[in-house]
Amino acid sequence: MTSSRLAKLQDDLSQPLDQTALRAVDRAICELRRGDPVVVEDMEGGIALALSVEAVSAPALNRIKAMAGTVPVLAVTRPRAAAIGLQTSSAPVLKLALGAGLTAEVIHDLVDPTRRAGPNADGAMTVEAAELETREGAAVALAKLARLLPAVVAASVRLPRGVTLENWLDKNDLMMVRARDILDYQTHAARTLTLVGDASVPLVDAENTRILAFRPPDGGVEHLAIVIGEPSADDGPVLIRLHSECFTGDLLGSLRCDCGDQLRGAIAEISRHGSGVVLYLAQEGRGIGLVNKLRAYQLQDDGFDTVEANEMLGFDADERIYLPAAEMLRQLGFPQVRLLTNNPDKLRQLARCGIEVVDRVPHVFPSNGHNAAYLRTKAERSGHMF
Repeated sequence: MTSSRLAKLQDDLSQPLDQTALRAVDRAICELRRGDPVVVEDMEGGIALALSVEAVSAPALNRIKAMAGTVPVLAVTRPRAAAIGLQTSSAPVLKLALGAGLTAEVIHDLVDPTRRAGPNADGAMTVEAAELETREGAAVALAKLARLLPAVVAASVRLPRGVTLENWLDKNDLMMVRARDILDYQTHAARTLTLVGDASVPLVDAENTRILAFRPPDGGVEHLAIVIGEPSADDGPVLIRLHSECFTGDLLGSLRCDCGDQLRGAIAEISRHGSGVVLYLAQEGRGIGLVNKLRAYQLQDDGFDTVEANEMLGFDADERIYLPAAEMLRQLGFPQVRLLTNNPDKLRQLARCGIEVVDRVPHVFPSNGHNAAYLRTKAERSGHMF
């Protein structure tokens, strides 16, 4: 996570909560995932119609143009722009305008992560930087929340004469979401996590175990606390592990990563210690989702490392935030922890969220013939401490 995103996370901790806003973003995520456009409103009241690039087709583009009354642009992240050979600025999002040349085929070429350069041979493309608070920037952030490729087709809306915004939305069966609500969504969801389930679940390596489920009131993403033994803050800092879910590693035993080893190893180590907690976080693929993780694997098979693969897709090297973990620890009554990790970003983020990491406990496992390069990249590119 970048320092600017860390600073924003800390700033957002004092912001008021709005459950209506959470539900609006949830609905917008669903609309985008099923291939429908959504309307995004920026801080100044300007609106744009946005569609996931995964849903782009010639008819869909024509529909966007007809409804918005303007020519759309393609909004991509800075990493994706760099991957296709564009000169990038420090802005997180870039708007690519090709006019009539923005066809469905061109869009798919530009967002296809197997390409290093786009098809714009005639030089007709213009590039404009956009911040996340803009309509286009927030729409890209919404695509990330939807676990889709982080790129959208966006068209500024020009309402027909005499037509109100409400009537236009109703006529076109569209929903509108505010840019600010999209950008605050993860923070608000984390801060409103509520304990919704608690059961005894004996494990092979830790029979005295309970699993607690936490969910925000809007019904969004659920996270789990695997509580081993009887940990108590009265006995000093609690031994914990933050573990991001990994379907392929945790459940299937994939050899491409070390996630399964880390999960089972953490449970066994905490059990040997006597007590502690594994926070099982819904952050598949370092926050990009399972489908995008599989896409990243395809790129790794083509020779890119795990960081490069994420960036080719348009993501940061690591999209995770750990505010949900900090909130769960607060509710469990553990403000001080000993953290099983090799990842320095987890130390920084927990500290930012008000959790004191008293000690880092190394959590290293042998590599195999399939994940050696992956582990080497984590050390060399992400600073993991093996």
